[in-house]
Parts: sequence; C-alpha cells; structure tokens
Amino acid sequence: MADPVLLSSGIVDVTLEENVKVVQPVNMYGCTIGEGTFIGPFVEIQKDVTIGKRCKIQSHSFICELVSIGSDCFVGHGVMFINDLFSSGGPAQGDKSKWLSTRIGNNVSIGSNATILPVTICDGVVIGAGTVVTKDISIPGTYAGNPAKLLKQI
Repeated sequence: MADPVLLSSGIVDVTLEENVKVVQPVNMYGCTIGEGTFIGPFVEIQKDVTIGKRCKIQSHSFICELVSIGSDCFVGHGVMFINDLFSSGGPAQGDKSKWLSTRIGNNVSIGSNATILPVTICDGVVIGAGTVVTKDISIPGTYAGNPAKLLKQI
C-alpha cells in the first residue's frame, strides 16, 4: 500500500493588517485581511480574497478565490462561498476562466450555513441562516430562503 501525500495547512503569503486575530487551525493563503478582523478556527481563505476591516469570520467557513468582503461584516459558522457554477456540467477542473467573482458590501451579516454563489451584495444586508443567495442583492434588507428572498427592507 502506498503512503499518502501529506499537505500542511497554515498561513502562507497572507497580508495581515493591524490587530488581526486568527484562531488556529486555519488554512489561509494569498489573501488580504483588514485591520481588526477576527478569523475563527477551521476556516479556509484562498488566494485573491480580500476581507475588509473589523470583520468577524466564524469557524468552519470557506471563502474561495475571487471573493471580496467589505468592512464591518459578519460571516457566521459554516458559510460557503462558491466561485464555480459547473457551467459545463461539472467542475471547471482547474480552468479558472470559468470561475466567477463575489462582492460583498459593507455592514453585511451572513448567517450560519448560508451558501453564497457568485453574486454582488450591496451594503446593509442581513442574510439569514441557511439561506442560498443565487442572484445579486441591490436593496438593503433582510433576506432568507432558498433562493434568497427579501423579507424586510431596511
């Protein structure tokens, strides 16, 4: 029986601004984390991700490449960001030209176990726990469901 190839997680090639707190273990590489942000344990943040100032990223969340999160945002436990919509019927298999970006505004709260597809979410939005965001959100308010629907305008 062959020995497995073991890869290590950690913090590699990350730009951390002042007063960032990270609870290990994490897997962060090639990303930028803004001042005063908190990153919980068991989080993966991939390259080309930018997270603004004073954000809180809770445990077990996955933030894939091409995601930008504004300042003063909250990302609950187990939130998944998606950049590959399987446009050819399956995974892009390394063809990053098929990946799409996600832009999260300022003062956005995303509840636990939400799934965020490649979208743009404006400032001042609350995404309920378990919500699946499939389309851009341009009106500040509270959203929930699968797919996300506006429950209350702010």
